[in-house]
Amino acid sequence: MAIKIEQVAGLNVPESFIDVIINAITKKDESIGNTSELTINFRDKNYSAKAGGFHPVEVRLEKRGIGWMLVYITDFSYQGRPDSELVKEIDVCFVIKRVYHMLVGWLSEREGKELLALFVTNFVEYYNTGCYQVTITTE
Repeated sequence: MAIKIEQVAGLNVPESFIDVIINAITKKDESIGNTSELTINFRDKNYSAKAGGFHPVEVRLEKRGIGWMLVYITDFSYQGRPDSELVKEIDVCFVIKRVYHMLVGWLSEREGKELLALFVTNFVEYYNTGCYQVTITTE
């Protein structure tokens, strides 16, 4: 199955990220069928509040015509002591073309693009180490 992910003008991601998403979907090909929405979760099974590890990442795609559109990318991290819980650390919303960071809120356009570029570059490198287990939920 050929998968086409359309870039969102003004908030592009590198092709290496698109390749990771296509690779994850292709490996789970049988589970996506005729769905119109995909949520892809990347989890490091060893990640915990005490031990650290690679943050969980969630990517949402929606079918648009013959291609797929990125809706959001969310990076989660454990926060708080003594009862840590997973919270959104970075949230990239392609619908409104904005990037959020838990410490400062919504970033300016320039800051958002810079954080997105750094985050995506790191995520692709982490993915390539094989640290993530990938699950896909369809709707």
